[in-house]
Amino acid sequence: MSDTAGLYQTPFQSFIDFLKMISVALVIAMVIRSFLLQPYFIPSSSMLNTLQEGDRLFVTKFSYGIHLPFISKEIFTTGEPAHGDIIVFPFPNNPSLDYIKRVVGLPGDVIEVRHKQLYRNGQAVHEDYIIHQDPNIIPSQGNIFIMGDSRRGVRDNMAPVTVPAGKVFVMGDNRDGSEDSRFWGFVDKDTIHGRALIIFWSSTDWVNIQWNRIGNMLR
Repeated sequence: MSDTAGLYQTPFQSFIDFLKMISVALVIAMVIRSFLLQPYFIPSSSMLNTLQEGDRLFVTKFSYGIHLPFISKEIFTTGEPAHGDIIVFPFPNNPSLDYIKRVVGLPGDVIEVRHKQLYRNGQAVHEDYIIHQDPNIIPSQGNIFIMGDSRRGVRDNMAPVTVPAGKVFVMGDNRDGSEDSRFWGFVDKDTIHGRALIIFWSSTDWVNIQWNRIGNMLR
């Protein structure tokens, strides 16, 4: 006698099973997005040439701390940022916006810019990943947090500042085209979303795909 009749499900039972599968998939996706990996899209040129407009990348959410979903503050620490890390964080002046920049200063570091050259603790920092698109040197008009035209003032010359405890100092790799800690100050370590890991797609549309960028690990 065949037992295939025991496998039959009513349309209602099939619908319930479908809802269960969808619910499990959504929970898994939420866990991955909240605690493991989150995709981000690069809409600007402030991190050229490391990141280009149209890059889509994964950010590791567990690099520095664990955050509960919908809560920006971390609930416990899993690590500390390092010099050179590319991080995603809420823009301090508008937390609804996410920014991506590179960490150049850690707590206790003295950061200074002289004629476009970054100095950390009095030593020139060699950065083979940065670009300068403007050959002109803008004279200093004061220190950090300058008001007014953000393309002037501290872009190329910034007096020394000491990074406070619990903060980091960040800059874009496109040094002449990035608004960063030189203009609006430090980033709270415990608000950092995570560290950029890998480019998983790169295209400004679905035709001009930059295949050579897909799979690039970020450093």
